[in-house]
Amino acid sequence: MVNLFTPLTLRGVTFRNRILVSPMCQYAAVGGHVTDWHIEHHGRFALGGVGGALVEATGILPEGRITPDCLGIWDDAHVAGLARIVASYHREGAAIGIQLSHAGRKASSTPPWDGGWAIPAGDPRAWQTVAPSAIPYHEDWPVPHALSIEEIAGITAAFVAAAKRAVAAGFDFVEIHGAHGYLLHSFVSPVSNQRTDAYGGTPENRMRFSLEVARAVRAAIPEAMPLFYRASCIDRIEGAGLTLDDTVPLAAALKETGVDVIDCSAGGVLVRTNPGHIKEGPGFQIGFADRIRREAGIATMAVGGITEGLQADAVIAEGKADFVAIGREMLSDSNFPYRAALALGIDKPAFVLSQRYAFYLQFRQPA
Repeated sequence: MVNLFTPLTLRGVTFRNRILVSPMCQYAAVGGHVTDWHIEHHGRFALGGVGGALVEATGILPEGRITPDCLGIWDDAHVAGLARIVASYHREGAAIGIQLSHAGRKASSTPPWDGGWAIPAGDPRAWQTVAPSAIPYHEDWPVPHALSIEEIAGITAAFVAAAKRAVAAGFDFVEIHGAHGYLLHSFVSPVSNQRTDAYGGTPENRMRFSLEVARAVRAAIPEAMPLFYRASCIDRIEGAGLTLDDTVPLAAALKETGVDVIDCSAGGVLVRTNPGHIKEGPGFQIGFADRIRREAGIATMAVGGITEGLQADAVIAEGKADFVAIGREMLSDSNFPYRAALALGIDKPAFVLSQRYAFYLQFRQPA
């Protein structure tokens, strides 16, 4: 069996292959609730033969959403809609997870196609944002409220409640969103965290909130349920911010709390951050997953610029990551796993798809 299509079991969940759909915000919710758009969006991927998928950044609190149109999991009433997404993947034999998120100082914004900017003060859709320190995401954005220690504890409790709802909805695994400048990442990064208490200053203090959330979520979900953590491995600010030297110990500490996989992304703590020494291109973040896997001794997921089957297979074959997360390419071709199998020369590659698809593909004419 080719590496990309080798099953992997984490705790009590077996992923039938190493291809996961990356979480992609759809900005299509109403009051945090799943709509028909989400069902149709995920139905494509469920039918496409992936090993698993992640539902987009889902707000653990109303004020934790990125935009007013983002999914939520702060209310028991959200569970039924989320369970519909779960059912789509389970019908096709794929594992499905959800990304639990608090957007922090990047919340209360508009969708990308409406500018992706802070909703103006006074707009009835806007709300007060929160952060480790009263430092706005951009000089033209509202100043966030600096969280008290008691408020931090309340957000940890909200992560726990959301995790329990994820279990109730039937998800196979959960991911904590600690990347892209959102709340947990903003605590870890010295760019956005200027606190002088137990949650600021030293690297150990800055990672405290993430570790507390991970520990609490791990205790709230079944032992058989894998726990992922998405990290911005570097801040993409030349000469400042987080580097891999910071993220390797964070990953090792997260492993001690019971996290099973580090989902290795980058950036997001500043508006329009200059990539500096990071040149985007095919697989430009794979090295993050590779180093963290080797040095922290934890499973990783590579994401970013992975668009071809041979490329994805090499990531797994060379031991650089345990999963590949694919987003934009899956949007372009929701049957990416089939295309990858063809490229890898797998005999009868239709095995990766729904039998209804596979039946017709058996008559595919050779190129």
